[in-house]
Amino acid sequence: MPPRVRLERPSARWRDAFLEAARRSRDLHGPWFSVPADASAFAAYARRRASDRSPGHLIVEVATGHLVGGVNLNEVVRGALQGAYVAYFAFAPFEGRGLMSEGVALAISDAFRRLRLHRLEANIQPGNARSIALVERLGFRFEGVALRYLKIGGRWRDHQRWALLAEDWRPSRLPRGGGSASLVRRHHTGPDANR
Repeated sequence: MPPRVRLERPSARWRDAFLEAARRSRDLHGPWFSVPADASAFAAYARRRASDRSPGHLIVEVATGHLVGGVNLNEVVRGALQGAYVAYFAFAPFEGRGLMSEGVALAISDAFRRLRLHRLEANIQPGNARSIALVERLGFRFEGVALRYLKIGGRWRDHQRWALLAEDWRPSRLPRGGGSASLVRRHHTGPDANR
């Protein structure tokens, strides 16, 4: 089955589409996630996500070129850990169609293959059933609850800790056509290109 999504690094060419998608998705993100909501915040996000220290990808529907969502690897730690924290968000009206699972799976494959990470961790609020279902589908294991783990929307919120190890990742878990979907790397120029 042909791929339904591809990954692209955030860049200025996606700014307007991203900000429009963020506006129409406020209710969907609710207390779960906060995305850049203005041009300067998006520019800072794109600069940060251009680096392999905190890489980020936009998930783009192949058939239409529309933004489906995003997936970030936060704070890649080298040395003895070789790990990162996975965060992801969908844009309305693309939630619930399996496109996010495909996109996150592509980012996981990139993390384990190209970045050679050993451990990915996803921390999810207990009430976020869709997000929990996504990591379960992709093979993450529940490891426990971190009390008052992150401050979101002005409140310290508990999070469930889910993890996936490189040796447990099977690309066969890629949903639908995700096994052959592409990771598009855009070349960046300027002062932030190689950070």
